[in-house]
Amino acid sequence: MRVTHRRRSAAVPGILLGLALIAACTPSVASPQGGGGPTIDVVPGAEASPSADPKQDTAEASEPEPVALGTARGRHSGGTVAAGGGDAPYNYAPTLLLDGGRYRMWWCSQLGIANPPGDDILLAESSRIGGGFRGPDGKAATPVFSGRPGAFDGMHTCDPSVIRVGGTYFMYYTGAAGDHAHGNAIGLATSPDGRVWTRANGGQPIVRSARHVDNGNTYGAGQPAALYLAGHFYLLFTDTTGEYTGHNGAGQFVLRSPDPNFRTDVQALGSNGFEDVADTGARLRSVVDAFSADWMWVDSLAAFAIAHETSKGTTITFWDLNFQYQPYEPLLVPGAWAEGPGLVRRPDGHAPGSLEDPCGTQPIDLVRATRHGRFGPTNLRHFGLDVVGFDACADEGRALLALDGFAMPSPRRTIDLVVDGALVRIERRSVAEKLALRILDEPVPALADTEPAAHLEPGAEARRLPGHGVGFLIDDRLWQVHSDDVAVLNSSAVYDVSEEEWNAYERGPDLLGPPR
Repeated sequence: MRVTHRRRSAAVPGILLGLALIAACTPSVASPQGGGGPTIDVVPGAEASPSADPKQDTAEASEPEPVALGTARGRHSGGTVAAGGGDAPYNYAPTLLLDGGRYRMWWCSQLGIANPPGDDILLAESSRIGGGFRGPDGKAATPVFSGRPGAFDGMHTCDPSVIRVGGTYFMYYTGAAGDHAHGNAIGLATSPDGRVWTRANGGQPIVRSARHVDNGNTYGAGQPAALYLAGHFYLLFTDTTGEYTGHNGAGQFVLRSPDPNFRTDVQALGSNGFEDVADTGARLRSVVDAFSADWMWVDSLAAFAIAHETSKGTTITFWDLNFQYQPYEPLLVPGAWAEGPGLVRRPDGHAPGSLEDPCGTQPIDLVRATRHGRFGPTNLRHFGLDVVGFDACADEGRALLALDGFAMPSPRRTIDLVVDGALVRIERRSVAEKLALRILDEPVPALADTEPAAHLEPGAEARRLPGHGVGFLIDDRLWQVHSDDVAVLNSSAVYDVSEEEWNAYERGPDLLGPPR
């Protein structure tokens, strides 16, 4: 299957590799400080389960001490934000995308659609995270994916994790043919709209139980969480049969590949970072002792954030790019829970930034299952907080990550737009306003000496492939934008081209802002 995605510049991987060599946030850059309004205390340790990697306790002295971050504006919904309706006995394992200005949530329930009876995956959407979720058909939720009789997922399809890369939605999920031991495996389905799904990889699992150990926990492999970073699909998942499983018999393992099916160029996370492996059966290290975890890449913190349940709520643990150290102390999003969390993420699995304060505030919102009554059904509620006490714009590399999609006044009285780890200088503010998430009021000092990667001048020619979009020609490269309006504002002549001509151009990053 062909994967279409935004063409990224070389700057982003370069920035990430540079950040991997230093602390994502050292004490000299980020100091603990509270924010305004009601606060949720930082909980050092936050009952974080230790890594099951036996080498983790012998960290080198050069590794930085974790920084204590502050939290502010703790929040939660007053009640259920979404449920399957009818006689559904449970709703759990949500995955959420802030996608095109709306929240889209897929989760596991039972509405009697599966045949034989089993788990269905439902979809509901809302303009606000605190409630109002409805299915595309107007009901409380719409079933969009169920078991395929006779296949590995014939009875149960559950634990969805959805991301969008380019114009394709990818849903990684747990499938099972029945309730037998070690029967769970991870499958993949794709969709153009997030509603109508087609099984990928020939309908076969992409990850099966490793069967390396038998510790009495017969769950198998499942509960995937996917994200996309610098050209790779990353997959975090549970396996109870892999080495380095924790005290509860489960481990959280990580694989990555440029192939969404994980059939080629697969790497597994080991003690010293990612290693080439033959297939998805490798289990070299567990990053957290938990079931049903979710994760995201946080650009403003230059770190992975893994969410999993502990006794008092959802614990968030942080890891650097290569999982060699934990740059921040864990945080706790407190409150009741019955099943694991689903983080609110951008379509690529990154954390949505703060429009008001992208350099110093990072919202973390999630939905998790809670139970109404001791034996009642589980329904879904929202919890969240803001992370504060850091400065993502203190240095050039961090600022180019945190400000992706933002623009600011440049030293030359023009506007600089951050795109894929580089600056694009734009002469006309009206054009920048169409391309940026927001134009900051002041320049960012850390970027004062950053050379622009491209310069969009008034009247720059544009090309259009009917039905596919418009792109500016800048330095003989095609930089795609979202509408003809941008070309009109730039006084650019637009020429229609064939698909062959369109594809022949060398491509710059798309001037679309980060995926939302």
